Amino acid sequence: MAVDKISPRGAMPALLRALLCVLLPLLLPLGEGAQGQIEERGPRSDGPTTSNLRYTLPGGGDPFGIVQSLSNRGIELRLSYMTDVLGNVQGGQRRGWVNQGLLEPSLQVDFERLAGITGLKGYLNGFFIHNTGRIRRDYVGGVNTIGAIEAMPRIRLSEVWLEQSLLDGAIRLRAGQLAADVEFLFSDLSTMFLQSDFPTISALNLPGGGPAFPLATPGAMVAVRPSAGFDLSAAIFDGNTGPPQRGVDDQVRSRYNTNFRVLDPALLFAEARWRRNQEPNAPGLARTLKLGGWGHLGRFEDLRFSVDGSLLANPASSGVPLRRRGTWGLYGILDQQLWRPEGGDALSGISVFGRVTIAPQDRSTIGFYADGGIVFANLVPGRPHDRFGVGFVFAQYAQAARDFDRDVARLSDGPSPRRNFEANLELTYLAEIHPGFDLQPVVTHIWNPSETPGGRNALVVGFRTRILY
Repeated sequence: MAVDKISPRGAMPALLRALLCVLLPLLLPLGEGAQGQIEERGPRSDGPTTSNLRYTLPGGGDPFGIVQSLSNRGIELRLSYMTDVLGNVQGGQRRGWVNQGLLEPSLQVDFERLAGITGLKGYLNGFFIHNTGRIRRDYVGGVNTIGAIEAMPRIRLSEVWLEQSLLDGAIRLRAGQLAADVEFLFSDLSTMFLQSDFPTISALNLPGGGPAFPLATPGAMVAVRPSAGFDLSAAIFDGNTGPPQRGVDDQVRSRYNTNFRVLDPALLFAEARWRRNQEPNAPGLARTLKLGGWGHLGRFEDLRFSVDGSLLANPASSGVPLRRRGTWGLYGILDQQLWRPEGGDALSGISVFGRVTIAPQDRSTIGFYADGGIVFANLVPGRPHDRFGVGFVFAQYAQAARDFDRDVARLSDGPSPRRNFEANLELTYLAEIHPGFDLQPVVTHIWNPSETPGGRNALVVGFRTRILY
């Protein structure tokens, strides 16, 4: 959930239009074939997964045999295109509608099949982003994500890395340009929601929003599986997404995501995961528990006190914030299946999820964050891939930020707005229109949108369409 910049209304990159004209005819649902589960990672890309549309097209949607020829050599190409039409119909900053879209090509290379190098893989993906405005920033005025593909219009590189697997996949070593939200701090069940994203607490507390969609930074990761159902991952990232520049949008500072910075203070992530009953025919209820944290080794400004110990809100203060060494966050995530239909997989039936995160109260914009929800999947007869969900997001401003607002109100002559919390409630239904093409109407209510203090409660409605190839 990085901060973004508006584009001219109705603007869409010419190159993107040309690419869509070439690609979309190849994606028409004309045939029949094997069907896979709808891929629901949204803007995250942890490597291509089996998608549906390709397997329902004549000849695999590959009339010239190029995709199959590459696949035979261990080179897998995937394409996805998502577009959101969203309108703020009540409250917020102003009413209005936006259209935003994301075309994501990705390429995965299996060097064992290509060159005989056992366990070595490579990955690359990019983003072709367009929109006619920013529903969150320009219309609602909040800080919590409403549509996770919201970003500055741009053609961007995302991830590019090499990964070496050892001991039959028990150890994975990855290095290159990485995005933290691909491996850390997400719930598998939450990804069907439009508001599912890198949480507000990390996006607002880390420089440049952290290495998360649509940005990434150089880094390295190690993942270890000591036993079945238990995984440990740790990663180090460059801690800045672009050249530090006060008051300049992070997506402007990293326009094409090709800064490749490696000398900034590091950002560290670590996560432990326990999984049970994930197999398709497992008899019990599926469960995933994740515990983790992050730490940034840079310096961060105190939100209430200046270097001379006085209040920043005091006109007699030096106005220079006290600098504190480092920041951190701790989190826990639970995905729990409540009812599993006979023969259902880990994401079928009725499931709930929750995520809770805390951060230091003196140097963090958001000090406490929680989200969660319930998902009803594969319950409609004859529609095995449909699902309905209700999700919520709650972000509370840190104590220092709230105290600063109180200080301003006490020391100023006139009324002053005060930050407290922001909350979202999303209702959505994901309907598979054809394997590889789905439609997802959504209604989201936002309480206390507070990027601009005193914002009015808002109501956003619209829909998402998605094509997977």
